[in-house]
Formats: sequence, C-alpha cells, structure tokens
Amino acid sequence: MAYVQQGRTTADPAVYAKAESALRRSLKVQPRDNYQAETGMGALAAARHDFATALTWGRRAAATNPSNAAAQGVLADAYTQLGRYEESYRAVQRMTDLRPDTSSLARASYTWELRGDIPRARALMKRALNDAASPSDQAFARLHLATLAQESGDADTALREAENGLRRAEDDAPLLEARARAHAALGHGRQAVADYTAAVAIAPLPQYVLGLGELQQSLGRETEARAQYGILRAQEQVRRAGNAPADTDAILFEADHGDAGRAVTMGRAAVETRPFIAVQDAYAWALHRAGRDAEALPYADRALSLGTRGALYHYHRAMIHEGLGDTSAARKDLERALAVDPHFHPLHAPRARTALDRIDDAS
Repeated sequence: MAYVQQGRTTADPAVYAKAESALRRSLKVQPRDNYQAETGMGALAAARHDFATALTWGRRAAATNPSNAAAQGVLADAYTQLGRYEESYRAVQRMTDLRPDTSSLARASYTWELRGDIPRARALMKRALNDAASPSDQAFARLHLATLAQESGDADTALREAENGLRRAEDDAPLLEARARAHAALGHGRQAVADYTAAVAIAPLPQYVLGLGELQQSLGRETEARAQYGILRAQEQVRRAGNAPADTDAILFEADHGDAGRAVTMGRAAVETRPFIAVQDAYAWALHRAGRDAEALPYADRALSLGTRGALYHYHRAMIHEGLGDTSAARKDLERALAVDPHFHPLHAPRARTALDRIDDAS
C-alpha cells in the first residue's frame, strides 16, 4: 500500500509496477483470506483509473473480510467513478459504520459535496480533522477543507486551510496546489506561480502542470505557459503509448489548447469506461470545442445532475447553451458559475464575465 500511495503522489508509473509486484507476491504466498492484498490491488487499480478492476478487487476483499473498512473505501471510490452513486453512498455508510475515521469521514463528506450540500460536507470534513490521528491525516483534512472553501468562492478561508495543512506537511503537492489556487483567486500571481512550480517539482501531475500553464497564460507569460503545455503534450504521448485511459485534465487541455477532435476521441473513450460527472463534463466541453453542441448538451446536463456546485461545469454548459442559441439558459448558467466562485478558473472566469456582458448587450 505504501507503493500505491507513493505512486499517487509522485506520478511515477514504475512505482505502481513495484506495488503490483509486491501485492501479487503476497497473494501467491497466501492466496486465501488475504484481504489486505486484495484491498491493495483494488486501491492500485483505482490509482491507475481502472475502476472496473478496482470494483472486482474491492468486492473480493469485502467478501474475504466483511469487517474490512478499507475494502468498502475501494468499493466507494470505484462506484463513484463508475457513476453508480447510490451504491457508492451505501459503501461509504458501511465504511463509516465499521471505522469512523478520517478516511471514511472524508468520503462521507465527498458524497455530500457531490450533491451540492456544502455545509454538510464541511461539517463532516471538520469531524475528519478532529479525528485525525497523524500529521498526514490532518494535512489531508485541511486539503479538503481548503478545496471546499475554494470551490465555494471563499479564497481567504481556502488560503488559511492550505497554510495550516502545509505547516504539518510542507512538501505536500496537493496542498501546494490548493494554496496556489487560493493565491490566484486573491490576485497574488507571484505566490500562486511559486506554489504551482513547487507542486510540479514534487509531482509533475497533469493537473498541476495545466494549472501552472493556464495561470501563466492568464498573467501574460505566454512563453512560460507554452513550456508547460509542451510538458503536457509529452505526457500525453507517453499515455497514448502505454494505452492508459485519459484523465479529465488531458481531455480539457486537448480541447482548450490542442486538437478538439482528438479531445472528443479521448473523452468518448473515457466516458465509456468511467462515466463520472467530471468525465461527462470534460467530454461535453470537448464536443463543444469541436462545434458539436447538440451532442454536448446531454453530457453537460449529466455532469450537473447530482446538484454539484461546480462553477466550471456551469460555465461549460453555458457556452454550450449559447452555441445552441439558448441565451436565457446560457445566462442562468453563467450567473450560477460566477455566484458559486467568481474566480473559478484563471482563463475561463474572465471569459464568463465577457460572455454574460455579451448576452446582456444583445438582449
């Protein structure tokens, strides 16, 4: 399991290979009643975004040991990403009943975040923080509190939570990204670039590289932004060579900064195997960027079907509505996006305000 966590934080595929080797050795030595290794295989599959396989291993681990809370966590994560939300909620409840700790409470919080109930999500995450038994658990809870604040338009609270977390884990890349996003929303461009740069140095995950590049582009630092986009294109070549599934960041990058047709192909493949709301949104945006708004709208609707307070999702749907000539629906989604978080994206938030002005001027 340590290798799985290391792979998640370093973005090094070789670490996942080491994790799989260690877990399979364990299963070879003890093929029966080895719920720890079965749970580990499920977590590894989820880390690789192979959620169907994660579900298989999670079910196997839960059958081996019904009292294994971690197996319920694997099931919850797999069900969520496979778009089977009610089953995910039940798995989270079982996990919380078995072991109400930071990990289970964080998942419980996320179920309410998905449904747009931010006060309940925040309350559960504060419980997770209070129950945190280690500095890493405290940092994890602070990260999610920062994210909840950021995505509700409260950048000051997001900054405070991220800084509190970094006091316990100064080299935590997700917390550095959270602080970067808060700084960017508050207009602290230099600090935001520094934090994103530090996060990329620790773990060159596409979401950090894309975040840095788009922030630099928004600041007029085009040469530096192009350098980040070059890294993303190189990462995409590696992904395609390994036949790995495309993540939402890769799809959105291709749609916004590359070949929209290729983004559609990537998004279609992703949504077929991982119909999570974020993937539905990314595919909808790729279709929009390719000029296929009528096809895009059902996917944009699905992305918002749970009631998620996603400013970017509302912006994407607004542009699709505008492309279809429905300016009333476009205005509603633009207003919603900017009400949820007026700084939801360094490039798209200003475009949302411009689009709203354009629609108002034409009415």
